[in-house]
Amino acid sequence: MIIFKDIITDDEIISDSYDMIEVDGIAYEVDCAMIVEGAVHVDTGANASAEEEEEGVEDTAVKVNNVLNSFRLQSTSFDKKSYLTYLKGYMKAIKAKLKEDEKSEEEIKDFETKAQAFAKKIVGKFKDYEFYTGESGNPDGMAVLLNYREDGTTPYVTVWKHGLKEMKV
Repeated sequence: MIIFKDIITDDEIISDSYDMIEVDGIAYEVDCAMIVEGAVHVDTGANASAEEEEEGVEDTAVKVNNVLNSFRLQSTSFDKKSYLTYLKGYMKAIKAKLKEDEKSEEEIKDFETKAQAFAKKIVGKFKDYEFYTGESGNPDGMAVLLNYREDGTTPYVTVWKHGLKEMKV
C-alpha cells in the first residue's frame, strides 16, 4: 500500500487503497463513503432481570466520511478571497519543491499551466466545496477539497497531485 503525504506538512492525506482518478494531470479525485463508526452492540445471551432497571446505554454511533476520518483531516474554512491568497502561496511552495527536486523547467511550466486552469475550475464552483487540512492543521499545507458528485449524495475529495509524496507501507 502507498500512503500519500503532504510534501509541506508530512501529514498523511490519502492512500492507494482508495480508487484514485487523475484529473487534468494536476489533481486526484477519490470517492468517499459515509460509514457508521462506534456503537458496538454486545449480546451476552443473558436475560435481563425483571427486577433490575434496564441500564441506559448511550448510542455513540456516528456517521463519518471514511476518507476524512481515516486520515484525521481537520475542517477549515475559506472565503473566496482568502482561498485565492492561500492558493497563491501554496502553489509557490509547490513550485519551490519541484525546483528542489530538480524537475525540469518544462515540467514546472506544465505544472503551473495545469494548476492555473484547475484553480479556475475550483473558484468557479467555490461555494460547492468544503475544505480540510491534514491532521496537524498546518495552514501552509494542502487544503483538501470535498464536494459531491452529480447525484448529490456521493462525496469525493480532490487533492493536488504535485503536493503529495509517496510512502510505501
